Amino acid sequence: MKQKTYSIIVADDDIAIRMVVGEAMRQEGWIVLEAEDIPELKRLVQSGQGDLVLSDVIMPSGNGLDVLPELLEARPELPFVIMSAQNTLSTAMTASSRGAYEYLPKPFDIDDLISIVKKALKTNTSQAGQVQDLGEDNLLIGRSQPMQDLYKAMARVVQTELTVLIAGESGTGKELVARAMHLHGPRRDNPFVPVNMAAIPKELIESELFGHERGAFTGAESRTLGRFGQAKGGTLFLDEIGDMPLEAQTRLLRVLQEGEYRTVGGNSVIKSNVRIIAATNKNLRDQVRSGDFREDLFFRLNVVPLTLPALRDRSEDIPALAIHFLEKAVEIGLPKKSLSRGAQNTLMAFDWPGNVRELENLLQRVCALYAEDVISGDVIKTELERSTSDLSGGLSPLIAHMGGGNLSQTVRMHLDQYFDHHEDGLLPPGLYQRILREIERPLIQKVLSITKGNQVKASELLGLNRNTLRKKINELEISRYSKRS
Repeated sequence: MKQKTYSIIVADDDIAIRMVVGEAMRQEGWIVLEAEDIPELKRLVQSGQGDLVLSDVIMPSGNGLDVLPELLEARPELPFVIMSAQNTLSTAMTASSRGAYEYLPKPFDIDDLISIVKKALKTNTSQAGQVQDLGEDNLLIGRSQPMQDLYKAMARVVQTELTVLIAGESGTGKELVARAMHLHGPRRDNPFVPVNMAAIPKELIESELFGHERGAFTGAESRTLGRFGQAKGGTLFLDEIGDMPLEAQTRLLRVLQEGEYRTVGGNSVIKSNVRIIAATNKNLRDQVRSGDFREDLFFRLNVVPLTLPALRDRSEDIPALAIHFLEKAVEIGLPKKSLSRGAQNTLMAFDWPGNVRELENLLQRVCALYAEDVISGDVIKTELERSTSDLSGGLSPLIAHMGGGNLSQTVRMHLDQYFDHHEDGLLPPGLYQRILREIERPLIQKVLSITKGNQVKASELLGLNRNTLRKKINELEISRYSKRS
């Protein structure tokens, strides 16, 4: 049986893109049809040509996303892959909501494009998207690859009712992700209600979530609706879900399973009508293993896992974030500032243990304390050293002795010196393992010293399995404690 030859419509006003993408398509044995503008794209699609469309967003005489619903109405089975240099959350969400099979931010890897096209050609996509104006209000800022991956994952599930669990370090912006999911989803016209589980006293969590009746407990002088009731029809965001007590976890699990709840002290059954988005800066799988988090609740919450990258893993986004925070500082009455190139480079080189929140706080402090309109790299270094010293407390003399900054910066300083001694670039192989060994050995030696050689306590402190610790002790030849338990 003869295999079908697919034809691909490549719509982009950039001739270089059409040439590169077209050549890749032809190498796969596919026929390529080119469109330079929206009228040509519409003509090809409406005449029945093409098995798949690769379309840019911004083109002469129109916007690829604006015509997408019209083209899908004419040919609902036709998969569209949207390409765009506008690498924002709004673009990804709009592409998904209007029926695109996939969103691909520019620049992209040709192999990734080929893989997406092959999958799309095997899928009969009959899903004209729900058209909505998502505007340009992007809660999330960043065009790095980790953020693009996050945008694409969010876009795939934003129109569903699936429960989402957002994982990420403190200060990465987990609530912003939850708000974006709400504002771009079908419940956007109803409330978004955040609740920080770590900030509620243990004995009040059930009342806070489900409400209480008058007289239900001492101090309950009136009936309270509770967060489930406040979020009716909308989204309930459970932040720091890993801090939820086991008793409350059981009650929450019952609500998720049965779709109904009772207020504290109440007898009437109330139907739950919220979408749940939870977030944590803890490893819930570890908490499940330790018995601090219910396994069945974890699986109920972890239907759609999203991971928010740390700021140090997307340092190329820092200049854009800095500009945004400097503009916000003006809105709250602080003087207008800008950053020199040196200041931007210094910000990008820092490891940001407090992530985006720490970056915003530092920039607000700089705006308030320094008179110059253009903030220099020296100013940023001064403030970073000050904040690092404050956080390190009694260790500040040690940090100062190591050259300032945190441990990562100290390691980077030593690496710079190491590479400077090998200007010809002829480094001995095995650098990665050598560096790990240099860090692991003194760390494990110090912990074993503190715990007086008790490997059980040492493994708990390090967060390692005891067998793993024992293996490392042998590998690193830490003989003094290798026989002690």
